[in-house]
Amino acid sequence: MGLFDRLKSGLQRTQSKLVHEIRRIVTRSPKLAGNSLEELEAALIGADLGMAMTQQIVAAVAKAYESQGSAGLDVLEIASQEVTENLLTDAASLRKVASGLTVVSIVGVNGTGKTTTAAKLGRLIQLRGEIAFLAACDTFRAAAIEQLKLWGERLKLSVVSGAYGADPSSVAHDAVSAAIARKADYLLVDTAGRLHTKQNLMQELQKLHRVIGKQLPGAPHETLLVLDATTGMNALNQAREFNKAVPLTGLIITKLDGTSKGGMVIAIQKELGVPVKFIGFGEQPDDLQPFDAKEFASALFSDPELKTV
Repeated sequence: MGLFDRLKSGLQRTQSKLVHEIRRIVTRSPKLAGNSLEELEAALIGADLGMAMTQQIVAAVAKAYESQGSAGLDVLEIASQEVTENLLTDAASLRKVASGLTVVSIVGVNGTGKTTTAAKLGRLIQLRGEIAFLAACDTFRAAAIEQLKLWGERLKLSVVSGAYGADPSSVAHDAVSAAIARKADYLLVDTAGRLHTKQNLMQELQKLHRVIGKQLPGAPHETLLVLDATTGMNALNQAREFNKAVPLTGLIITKLDGTSKGGMVIAIQKELGVPVKFIGFGEQPDDLQPFDAKEFASALFSDPELKTV
């Protein structure tokens, strides 16, 4: 299965519900105005595209209808184009410093899949022919350390860890030293899950970043927030608060295959201006993939049964 087919399959729950609603609206009423536009707005909001993106799509559809009428008007194509334009960014790829070690901090609340995501990201880097180290800085959960070690063994990735309950900043310090000594290209720091509303935990994360920065100026070079797509727009609140505490450089969206709220990817990037860099669909090592705005939009609004209204 190609990348686009996997993306389309992963977004099936979101796409099926959204396209069904749009099909119902445009086939029932050839005049896209008034109530029809309100229903279109409701369908887009229901898929968690967010108010700003929804209004932009509805406005584009209304403008196209006013200028050309219903003949040949493809609502899904218009929506896809608007989403693509908003998601396209030059910052979508993983950063790499000109020389030496690139440090990536992976943050988020509990249960989003940070540990497995760190390992899968290491696998992607490995497949590019580069060396990735993993740092087990979630020392509050003994299972997280063992989980990362198991992934490291499975994928042949080096893991730097400390004892359960150890200072996460100390583990990060040792990991930076080890990665530099071994001439690694990337160090992926798996941080502990923390509620975005707990100020003391956010301050601890800030401390960890300061320690890394003192040891390696400019690091962490990436701070990637892992979000669970099944939480829908609740993820937006998480993104806002994490972005205040440790300015984010990118997002990783997991569990897109288990939700009908996949539009939250669009809403969060549009509001915060933080690019989506990777998306995940399952538990296998290759289920984490680089984000492609055009393919995402095409998969979200694809429908072979509806071409025109």
